[in-house]
Amino acid sequence: MKVSTQPAREWAEFDDPDDRGRVWQVDVTFLTSGYHCIWGAGCKGILTEDAEELAQGCCSFGAHFCGPADDGGEDLRRVEKAAARLTPEIWQHIDVAARKGFVASKGNETKTRVVAGACIFLNRPGFEGGSGCALHRGAVIAGEEPMEWKPAVCWQVPIRATHGETVSRLAAWTRSDWGDAGDDFHWWCTEAPEAFGAAEPVYVSMAAEIRELLGSAELYDAVAAHCAARMRDRSHVPHPLER
Repeated sequence: MKVSTQPAREWAEFDDPDDRGRVWQVDVTFLTSGYHCIWGAGCKGILTEDAEELAQGCCSFGAHFCGPADDGGEDLRRVEKAAARLTPEIWQHIDVAARKGFVASKGNETKTRVVAGACIFLNRPGFEGGSGCALHRGAVIAGEEPMEWKPAVCWQVPIRATHGETVSRLAAWTRSDWGDAGDDFHWWCTEAPEAFGAAEPVYVSMAAEIRELLGSAELYDAVAAHCAARMRDRSHVPHPLER
């Protein structure tokens, strides 16, 4: 393992136990931070102006599926199975999905349909079944892991895994990661101080998601042990928004 410290970030490198020759660069500063999703509790959304009252979070433009445009791949098929388990009591826009489908495709882009300005799976404030992602709510009610029901991008954000030929990187999604579209966001959570302050660090609160992104329980355990040790002796580089 190799550790490097920059003025604003601390990174650690880990060998992938399941992929010989692959190295993971992990943003220790973010994983040891108190970041947490504040949807419904101060999240201003990703529109061009403050839209906290809409409670859309990052669901305004629909979720892009990971897979070929002709069938959406395994990501889409997982959501299809989950959506079939939802009921009108859980999903506000189930009738729209029944008429038009929940997928919208254009060129090489396959994503969830947008209804009334946000993802078709997003229940709006005031819905009797509860506001928020219908897939997330369905999974919780079924006693299952939400990441097993939702599009990959929905459970991965705000953590991003990128892969090169021999190097993979695990870090926070930033505004710039969205390309030119990110410039239009009025607000983005990983760059906002109000989203930092949770009692648990990210490597604990998002353990299931991180383990899945790393693809190895053994690798996650090594990352978590390193983060815990750095926090225990207070030698880690704190997140800029927590200093």
